Amino acid sequence: MANTRSAKKRIRQNVKRRARNRVHRTRSRGQVKVARAALQSDESESAAKAVQAAASALDRAASQGAIHRRNASRRKSRLMKKLASLKSQGK
Repeated sequence: MANTRSAKKRIRQNVKRRARNRVHRTRSRGQVKVARAALQSDESESAAKAVQAAASALDRAASQGAIHRRNASRRKSRLMKKLASLKSQGK
């Protein structure tokens, strides 16, 4: 347990930040899950919309500092790659 005033304040700040970051992380994870499901369904139109929504959620989480920007970029890249392969199959 913290003893100094600054350490106690830091604990209070971390609790607030953790709660705020959890919102962004959870929202982006949910959007990515929806996008993956849409990619599995082989419907390119709905998959494209879902991937776009997921990319937006990931960018928002990265800009808020909830996840690292390269982490967001990597996840977006993987989704876009799957979407491109789905579109190239002609479905």
